[in-house]
Amino acid sequence: MAGRTGDTPNRLDRRKARTRASLVRAAQAFIAAGRSNVPILEITQAADVGMGSFYNHFDSKEGLYEAAVEAALDAHGSLLDELTTDLDDPAHVFAQSFRLTGRLHRRTPELSKVLLNNGLSLVGSDKGLAPRVRRDIDAAVRAGRFSVRDPELALVTVAGAALCLGRLLHDHPERDDAEAADHITEDLLRMLGLSADEAREICRRPLPDLDGLARPDSAA
Repeated sequence: MAGRTGDTPNRLDRRKARTRASLVRAAQAFIAAGRSNVPILEITQAADVGMGSFYNHFDSKEGLYEAAVEAALDAHGSLLDELTTDLDDPAHVFAQSFRLTGRLHRRTPELSKVLLNNGLSLVGSDKGLAPRVRRDIDAAVRAGRFSVRDPELALVTVAGAALCLGRLLHDHPERDDAEAADHITEDLLRMLGLSADEAREICRRPLPDLDGLARPDSAA
């Protein structure tokens, strides 16, 4: 009997977590579709939860949407960290992260569209791509790999390139996402101080197998 009592909070916590994740996923789907003005009732119906459950987790639709964007940022950032953890050269870390980000626009379209539809607010975010770009640029500058006069402006340039690339790839499905991502990464590396030859060589290094990874566009 004691075992059951002890298990009850765990089951309750898991149920609450599933409900919250369902709401966040539903919100991400609406954001990705450019439908941020839907009523809360429509969100709860899409999440297959009751209206009362919504207010057990969020005070407002704005709070849910903020959580949905943060979850997308965390998913993207965590995946990049996982896929660059074994690299020692900060210039390689930067390049691999950008090249993978370019490819993920097509492989995780819903997550990509969540990020693109909140693009201007993401440059100053402490989650997702922006802080990792700043971290990698700073590390490469300290290591003497990059030559950057103003890291903040470099961050703006890189973030803008990532967002514009994503929009281009969605608008022009005939474009090769890998080729486009590598081309822009090569240009960014040159802008940040690498020689043309080294930038080209780094952008031709093999990448981790994205197809074998779990999809990062889940709120769970």
